[in-house]
Amino acid sequence: MITHHAALIYTMVLVSAADREMTDAELKVMGTNVKSLPAFRDFDPAGLTRIAEDCAALLDQDDGLERAMDLIRVALPVKLRETAYALACDVAVADGHVGQEELRMLEMIRHRLDVDRLTAAAIERGARARCVAA
Repeated sequence: MITHHAALIYTMVLVSAADREMTDAELKVMGTNVKSLPAFRDFDPAGLTRIAEDCAALLDQDDGLERAMDLIRVALPVKLRETAYALACDVAVADGHVGQEELRMLEMIRHRLDVDRLTAAAIERGARARCVAA
């Protein structure tokens, strides 16, 4: 069992690791989210690295992705599932390019967390709008 904070972090790590490369931009977005969002208000940001490493270690196991997804679903209350999807989208767009692996991971997360398609489309559009450079 993991905490809801860890579940949110795991969700971000899943997207970042989907293409086997965690970019500086993605890591920066994760750190900023953890330090600034209300969902992490009672979380010590110093724990981010340890939780991200725990998730990465789990993903290295044979059934790690499925286990991580199960842990996320169990740990997240329904009210934080859309938040988790939004955080995942923010990480996906962080480096300005969303590859097929990241798109597939977002789809898996959306299904596992029961985020409906219309809500997901709105979240995705918001993430794209926030990452556009002037």
